[in-house]
Amino acid sequence: VQLQASGGGLVQPGGSLRLSCAASGSIFRTNVMGWYRQAPGKQRELVASVSTGGTTNYADSVKGRFTISRDNTNAKNTVFLQMNSLKPEDTAVYYCSIFVLTDRYWGQGTLVTVSS
Repeated sequence: VQLQASGGGLVQPGGSLRLSCAASGSIFRTNVMGWYRQAPGKQRELVASVSTGGTTNYADSVKGRFTISRDNTNAKNTVFLQMNSLKPEDTAVYYCSIFVLTDRYWGQGTLVTVSS
Protein backbone atom coordinates (compact mmCIF):
# COMPACT_ATOMS: atom_id res chain seq x y z
CA VAL A 1 0.00 0.00 0.00
CA GLN A 2 1.31 3.43 -0.95
CA LEU A 3 0.04 6.86 0.03
CA GLN A 4 0.78 10.03 -1.89
CA ALA A 5 -0.07 13.29 -0.15
CA SER A 6 -0.05 16.82 -1.50
CA GLY A 7 -1.30 20.30 -0.72
CA GLY A 8 0.85 21.61 2.10
CA GLY A 9 2.46 25.02 2.11
CA LEU A 10 2.72 28.39 3.77
CA VAL A 11 -0.45 30.27 4.66
CA GLN A 12 -1.27 33.30 6.78
CA PRO A 13 -3.33 32.96 9.96
CA GLY A 14 -7.00 32.79 9.08
CA GLY A 15 -6.26 31.31 5.69
CA SER A 16 -7.17 27.97 4.16
CA LEU A 17 -5.43 24.97 2.69
CA ARG A 18 -6.65 21.69 1.22
CA LEU A 19 -4.66 18.51 1.59
CA SER A 20 -5.16 15.48 -0.63
CA CYS A 21 -3.95 11.92 -0.30
CA ALA A 22 -4.38 9.00 -2.66
CA ALA A 23 -3.89 5.41 -1.55
CA SER A 24 -2.92 2.71 -4.00
CA GLY A 25 -2.13 -0.97 -3.86
CA SER A 26 -3.99 -3.91 -2.42
CA ILE A 27 -6.54 -2.25 -0.15
CA PHE A 28 -9.43 -4.00 1.48
CA ARG A 29 -12.73 -2.34 0.67
CA THR A 30 -13.40 -1.46 4.30
CA ASN A 31 -10.82 0.86 5.79
CA VAL A 32 -10.28 4.10 7.65
CA MET A 33 -8.30 6.97 6.20
CA GLY A 34 -7.09 9.87 8.22
CA TRP A 35 -4.71 12.72 8.79
CA TYR A 36 -2.26 13.01 11.64
CA ARG A 37 0.15 15.81 12.40
CA GLN A 38 3.37 16.27 14.26
CA ALA A 39 4.63 19.63 15.39
CA PRO A 40 8.27 20.16 16.39
CA GLY A 41 8.93 18.66 19.80
CA LYS A 42 5.50 17.09 20.04
CA GLN A 43 4.04 13.66 19.52
CA ARG A 44 2.11 12.74 16.42
CA GLU A 45 -1.61 13.28 16.94
CA LEU A 46 -4.80 12.43 15.13
CA VAL A 47 -6.34 15.36 13.29
CA ALA A 48 -9.29 13.67 11.61
CA SER A 49 -10.37 10.34 10.20
CA VAL A 50 -13.11 9.00 7.98
CA SER A 51 -14.27 5.45 7.36
CA THR A 52 -15.43 4.00 4.06
CA GLY A 53 -18.94 4.33 5.47
CA GLY A 54 -18.46 8.04 6.05
CA THR A 55 -18.08 8.09 9.82
CA THR A 56 -15.80 10.96 10.81
CA ASN A 57 -13.77 11.75 13.87
CA TYR A 58 -12.01 15.03 14.68
CA ALA A 59 -9.57 16.29 17.26
CA ASP A 60 -11.22 18.86 19.50
CA SER A 61 -8.69 21.48 18.42
CA VAL A 62 -9.86 21.38 14.79
CA LYS A 63 -13.60 20.85 15.14
CA GLY A 64 -15.54 23.48 13.24
CA ARG A 65 -12.48 24.50 11.22
CA PHE A 66 -11.33 21.35 9.41
CA THR A 67 -13.41 19.02 7.27
CA ILE A 68 -12.33 15.56 6.19
CA SER A 69 -13.87 13.82 3.20
CA ARG A 70 -13.08 10.94 0.91
CA ASP A 71 -13.71 9.67 -2.59
CA ASN A 72 -14.47 5.98 -2.82
CA THR A 73 -15.77 5.99 -6.38
CA ASN A 74 -14.25 3.65 -8.95
CA ALA A 75 -12.21 1.85 -6.31
CA LYS A 76 -10.38 5.05 -5.40
CA ASN A 77 -9.22 5.61 -1.87
CA THR A 78 -8.61 9.33 -1.77
CA VAL A 79 -8.94 11.47 1.32
CA PHE A 80 -9.09 15.25 1.58
CA LEU A 81 -8.64 17.64 4.46
CA GLN A 82 -10.08 21.11 4.05
CA MET A 83 -8.47 23.36 6.61
CA ASN A 84 -10.05 26.76 7.26
CA SER A 85 -9.36 29.48 9.81
CA LEU A 86 -5.83 28.20 10.21
CA LYS A 87 -3.89 29.17 13.30
CA PRO A 88 -0.14 29.26 13.97
CA GLU A 89 -0.60 26.27 16.28
CA ASP A 90 -1.75 24.24 13.28
CA THR A 91 1.81 24.38 11.96
CA ALA A 92 3.07 20.81 11.64
CA VAL A 93 3.96 18.03 9.25
CA TYR A 94 0.70 16.41 8.24
CA TYR A 95 0.70 12.68 7.53
CA CYS A 96 -1.90 10.76 5.61
CA SER A 97 -2.74 7.33 6.95
CA ILE A 98 -4.87 4.36 6.06
CA PHE A 99 -5.87 1.59 8.47
CA VAL A 100 -6.75 -1.67 6.73
CA LEU A 101 -7.79 -4.75 8.73
CA THR A 102 -4.91 -4.85 11.24
CA ASP A 103 -2.28 -2.74 9.49
CA ARG A 104 -1.65 1.01 9.34
CA TYR A 105 0.21 2.63 6.48
CA TRP A 106 1.68 6.14 6.32
CA GLY A 107 2.30 8.69 3.62
CA GLN A 108 5.46 10.78 3.38
CA GLY A 109 4.13 13.85 5.19
CA THR A 110 3.48 17.35 3.94
CA LEU A 111 4.48 20.51 5.78
CA VAL A 112 1.85 23.08 6.71
CA THR A 113 3.17 26.38 8.01
CA VAL A 114 0.80 29.01 9.36
CA SER A 115 2.62 32.29 9.77
CA SER A 116 2.35 35.94 8.94
